Amino acid sequence: MKQTLAGPESHLKREIGRIGVATIAMNGVIGSGIFALPAVAIAQAGAFSPWLFLLCGILILTVALTLARNASFFESTGGPIVYTTVAFGRFVGFQTGLLIYVSRVAAIAASANLLVSYAVPLWSPLASGTPRTIAVVSYIVLATVLNAVGVRAGMAVLYLISILKLLPLLLLILVGVPEIEWATIAAAKIASPETVGSTMLVLMYAFIGFEFSLINAGETRDARSAIPRTLVKTVLAVAVAYALIQLVAVSIGPDLGNSETPLVELAQRLMGPAGALLLSVGVVFSIGGGSLTSLLTAPRLTYALSRDGTLPGWFGAVNERTHVPVNSILFCGALSIALAVSQQFIWLATLSTIIRLLTYALCIAALPVIERKLPTEAGQFRIPGGLVIPGIALVLTVWLLTHSTLQSVLITGAVVAVGSIVFGFCTNWKRDTVGTASAD
Repeated sequence: MKQTLAGPESHLKREIGRIGVATIAMNGVIGSGIFALPAVAIAQAGAFSPWLFLLCGILILTVALTLARNASFFESTGGPIVYTTVAFGRFVGFQTGLLIYVSRVAAIAASANLLVSYAVPLWSPLASGTPRTIAVVSYIVLATVLNAVGVRAGMAVLYLISILKLLPLLLLILVGVPEIEWATIAAAKIASPETVGSTMLVLMYAFIGFEFSLINAGETRDARSAIPRTLVKTVLAVAVAYALIQLVAVSIGPDLGNSETPLVELAQRLMGPAGALLLSVGVVFSIGGGSLTSLLTAPRLTYALSRDGTLPGWFGAVNERTHVPVNSILFCGALSIALAVSQQFIWLATLSTIIRLLTYALCIAALPVIERKLPTEAGQFRIPGGLVIPGIALVLTVWLLTHSTLQSVLITGAVVAVGSIVFGFCTNWKRDTVGTASAD
């Protein structure tokens, strides 16, 4: 039984296949985080840090398995919005979508600024002033136009960027693995529980984002089958790659704890200046791929919320020629530009990990309700052990959330409060409009 929420879902064109699902998931995960966080891990946990990457990989895999099971019930655009709406109602679904959207737009703005910052050595005027503003705006406009032209155009560029960002990382792993000091890492002193929790909360930033592939289900071919299995395989591959990178980092650069560019310095030691240059290029394409993925997926959140009647219908308009939610895409691009230029996105960027973990927890909690409400089918994706793995995922996710800062909690609360006002206005306005039309 194919489950969709009410709305013009058929207006979207299903042009994303399994490779596209993997590409979106991979680009959602591999961004700027893995190029900086190995140094943070070394500074806080030393030789024990690869084990923390492994623990993060196990946690994110349990979450991915759970969300993959959720995805096997639906073919609707929205992903987490759909799961939490079906399980807990429209208000929780709306808040889930809004939280993810806020974090995504802030990330787009931050990525645009970071991308331009990496280009400063090539042309110093990009450091500030009008040239920097023009460069930031131009990048976001280009990414917005690519997505507004159609899913196929956006995915084509994403495929190219994915190759250019993965090659340097794969080369680093290939050259570095023979240099791993296995004995040193095996004998590493175990970190304290507090260090483990606080460090993992930071490292999770490098692992989150795979859920992007769930959001575009309405534009994915055979979504209920393609998304779950491809998602799990992609997350597993990324987790293994991250663990290998940290093993190399600890073995070759145990002194890189204070480095702002640890992988670039690591490549310098392993492959010389050419390796450092290659990793620097990889950083640029990694940031670009992450923000392009955000601009591909974030507008589908406002589209889904409009479809469900919790945002104005304007956000749900689908272009008849390109079959994309063009108004949502343009709005996302404009909001990203506003945040990037004003640089008021900095406080929003601190929300990224806590928001994602909170939405993960909501999606995990939704699974038992969904399984009770909806029938299963032969061949549908299943998790070994039933609800055991989702239970583990929920416990680990909540445990990590307890390590959040008070500032992050307060900001999240503020977003929820504003969202409640928006939800009330939109749903009451629609009800009043319907009532007035009926009376006439």
